[in-house]
Order: sequence, then C-alpha cells, then structure tokens
Amino acid sequence: MEIVIFLDTHVVVWLYAGEVDRFPPQARRALESESLVISPMVLLELQYLHELSRVSQDPALIVNELEKSLGLAVRRDEFERIIIAALMENWTRDPFDRIIVAHANLASAPLLTKDASIRQHYRQALWD
Repeated sequence: MEIVIFLDTHVVVWLYAGEVDRFPPQARRALESESLVISPMVLLELQYLHELSRVSQDPALIVNELEKSLGLAVRRDEFERIIIAALMENWTRDPFDRIIVAHANLASAPLLTKDASIRQHYRQALWD
C-alpha cells in the first residue's frame, strides 16, 4: 500500500518558492520519501490567497510546477464524503482547515503542516 502525505496550503507555497529551509528535518524526510498529495481545497485556498495578493502566482501554475518537480498529485475523492467528515472537525471555524484535515483523515493519512491548531487537533499531523 502506497503511503501518501497530504500537504497544507502553506507547505505548497513554500515548496513552490524553494523555501525548504523552513521545514524541520522530519518534515524534509517526509517530503523526500513519501508520495505527496493535496486536497482540491488547497487549490481553492491558493486562489483565495492569490485574489488577496498574498500569493503572486496562479494556483494552477503552482500545482502544475510541483506536479512536474515533486510528483505532487491532487487527491480526488468524493466531495460529499469529505464535507460530511468536515462537519465533525468543529475545533475550527476555518473552512479551509476543516476540509483539508477531513480529507486527510478520510484517507487515514498524515498531514504536513506547521499550523499549531491543526497539529493539536489532528493526531496524524506532521511537522517536527
């Protein structure tokens, strides 16, 4: 069985920017050794950040580049199942975090994130 690691949105941004020094050693090892996936919700959050001028590049360009360079894949699962799972993630009001965590949880997969709140509430969160 293939092991996949979901990436949080900021991880995708940092990887695209080549800012690998932001990642602690455990996170770097995970990035180098496992299959990397994102929830489609990361694409939406990237678009939102782009519209707010917090991310300068088009989200499709970012994801396409990481697909080529790192083998990143967008995980395509049934949306209704993800949303139903997200209903249970009531520890946050952030819809992006709720859905990204729910998607990783449905896949029983780790989620690479620096976000302290996610790490506190999602037992499979990875960082350091």
